[in-house]
Amino acid sequence: MNKEINTNLVVIGGGPAGYSAAFRASDLGIKTILIEKSKVLGGVCLNMGCIPSKTLLHFAKFLQEYQEFLDLNIFFNKIDFNLKNLKIWKNNIIQKMNNGLNILANKRNIKIIYGKASFINKNKIIVDNDTNKKFFINFKNVIIASGSKPIKLPYVKTSEKRVWYSTEALNVPFIPNRMLVIGGGIIGLEMATVYSSLGAKVDVIENSERILPSVDIDISSFFMQTIKEKFNLMLQTSIKNINFKKDYILVEIKQKDIIKKMHYDVILVSIGRFPNTNSLKLNNTEVQLNERKYIITDQQCRTNISNIFAIGDVSGPPMLAHKGIYEGHISSEVIFGKNHFFDTKIIPNVCYTDPEVAWVGITEQEAAEKNISYSTSIFPWNVLGRAHASNSSIGLTKLIFNKNTRQIIGGSVIGRNAGELLGEITLAIEMGCDVSDISLTMHAHPTLYESINSASKMFEGTITDLLNIK
Repeated sequence: MNKEINTNLVVIGGGPAGYSAAFRASDLGIKTILIEKSKVLGGVCLNMGCIPSKTLLHFAKFLQEYQEFLDLNIFFNKIDFNLKNLKIWKNNIIQKMNNGLNILANKRNIKIIYGKASFINKNKIIVDNDTNKKFFINFKNVIIASGSKPIKLPYVKTSEKRVWYSTEALNVPFIPNRMLVIGGGIIGLEMATVYSSLGAKVDVIENSERILPSVDIDISSFFMQTIKEKFNLMLQTSIKNINFKKDYILVEIKQKDIIKKMHYDVILVSIGRFPNTNSLKLNNTEVQLNERKYIITDQQCRTNISNIFAIGDVSGPPMLAHKGIYEGHISSEVIFGKNHFFDTKIIPNVCYTDPEVAWVGITEQEAAEKNISYSTSIFPWNVLGRAHASNSSIGLTKLIFNKNTRQIIGGSVIGRNAGELLGEITLAIEMGCDVSDISLTMHAHPTLYESINSASKMFEGTITDLLNIK
């Protein structure tokens, strides 16, 4: 049975970008239909990404802290945990958030259709669901928020159960004795953190000369020093061959000019993500894609077709939920008639490893390329009282200032809860704060965030917690 529907707005994709766009549109009085191919809202982020990974990372951090107290002979018994109940706890968190989204959608009278959407033309889509029921939806405007998927290894069969991608890894089928992570990006590093804490011996290989290329080299180098006892990170390393034996996986890797043969139980592939554009039949709309198949948009999230918008992962990197949420609001407000633009100065980034790495704004390299006269201040956490009191003294806070204007233009934090500390730096850059705005603002003691205040005082030459070099 087919059904034809007319609406003002269709949002394709129920992840953070999509549901935020739909919710904002509904609040503005726009009749909205939300299409989601899965059985639940939340997208990859809630169901197979951000939330389950951070849940497992929180548990991994707890295990690490327990081990630290064990090393201090404060605890005497090694910890034992129930993997089944850990997964139940994780899944319950996801379900609660799924239910919350459904309640919010229902309260807003948003019609949700579960199924796969594809374009017939620039004003009509078809939605297929599992019941063979087809919906034909005529719309004035559409927001594409179809997300992304992991890039697969082309030379490995998809049926091979010992090759995991992020979804399989977050389901935690079992804890392998030896795991190889291919790809040293944020997802790979976070999963290495989780599984090494759960008891696996983990190797991470990365083609590049360094990890986290969008942060300053001193920050990434500091991070590499902190994690070398937790898992093995091999740079400038590539796969030469993979041979699936009955009881193990034989992997031949090349590190610079050295060939090694290694045995693993599981391979986790984390080599990037690809936009979900292929199934949308965008060729029926003449919407333009770039060479990497991302949808090209302007600062209002509008494509070259005036009534078609694209947000989130599908519109290009950075692939971050908070960037998609921001775009979701902008696109719905533009459709409503507001003259709004995606004009944020900065996008914060967090790698939720242990320690966390968080950064925002301009790096030293970018400042040099833009001929900005800059200065840096680095405050080490090993002189921070709260850091010692919480076993978090391995860390640092780095600020980058424009020498001429004295404004903060960038910052990085590495340490436990670094992502939470980044908020003040992000707001300071967005507001155009100069160093005195931070240094003369009283910060609570003892806290971790007072390191931001101390780094500012280092730039001014008023620091007392360290020798005042200036």
